[in-house]
Amino acid sequence: MAAKYQIRVFGKQGCDKCHTLNQRLDKLLTKEDYADFEKCYIDVETTDGLVAFAEAECINPSRIPAMLVTAWDEERADYIPLSSKAPGAKDPVCKKSKLYQYVGLQTDYSDVGKGLITPKMIQTVLSEAKQ
Repeated sequence: MAAKYQIRVFGKQGCDKCHTLNQRLDKLLTKEDYADFEKCYIDVETTDGLVAFAEAECINPSRIPAMLVTAWDEERADYIPLSSKAPGAKDPVCKKSKLYQYVGLQTDYSDVGKGLITPKMIQTVLSEAKQ
């Protein structure tokens, strides 16, 4: 059976921030609280990765790495993006890194975010997915 949630991580080879996000997710997903989640890494520099990135329709290409949380849909037999319950709402933890209409994060390279997706931000987004 498929995992209840799939975290699609969009990144590229040689990107330190992509590597860090993957490591943080891998560490978090070893914990029992996150047993319903699996990670799917998508390299946006490949044809398949670029197609998956375009199909996500919600990530700014200038804000890679990014992650999009999807949920298993029995009817479609596929994962679909989880809609945000409060699109555009201010988030004190994720700030400008939070995706607008879907549950997920993208890197904020402004002075506010400094390009970091922290473990706390990841936990906040995964908690939102489970609500």
